[in-house]
Amino acid sequence: MKYHVKPINKEIIMREEDFIVSKTDPKGIITYANRIFMEFAGYTEKELIGKQHNIIRHPDMPRAVFKLLWSTVQSGKEIFAYVKNMSSDGSYYWVFANITPVIDAKGTLVGYYSVRRKPKRETLPIVADLYKKMLDEEARVGTRDGMEASTALLTALLEQKKMSYEEFVLSL
Repeated sequence: MKYHVKPINKEIIMREEDFIVSKTDPKGIITYANRIFMEFAGYTEKELIGKQHNIIRHPDMPRAVFKLLWSTVQSGKEIFAYVKNMSSDGSYYWVFANITPVIDAKGTLVGYYSVRRKPKRETLPIVADLYKKMLDEEARVGTRDGMEASTALLTALLEQKKMSYEEFVLSL
């Protein structure tokens, strides 16, 4: 089943005590979603389990950020990131995510575990502005090379700050 959701300008704000939890297989297929995830995503457990985690991807998220997230966790490292997600009704919610690879006793990657919490409100304009610039760069350059151009913009910012992406988001 494909979901075609049109974004609307309505924000849902997480509560301080909320933790959105999900697990996926190595290909990003959802294998577990907690009640808070279902609430914010606006999908039932049946609608989420077995679907790609990108079912909640908001178009305001640069592809280059997801490339960074995937390359980090696929290398066996955890990462923290600000992510704008989209609910089934088109509304959006910001999260501060921690994504961790799950490795079995034999050292084999068996999936990913993600815990998201309410981000600091004062950081969102900074992150949203950066992501908008990255998206603009992706659009300016075009589909084929847009992600590389967007990544270069992020890399230049991080080099200027002498920080990794994770250090940057944790410093906000």
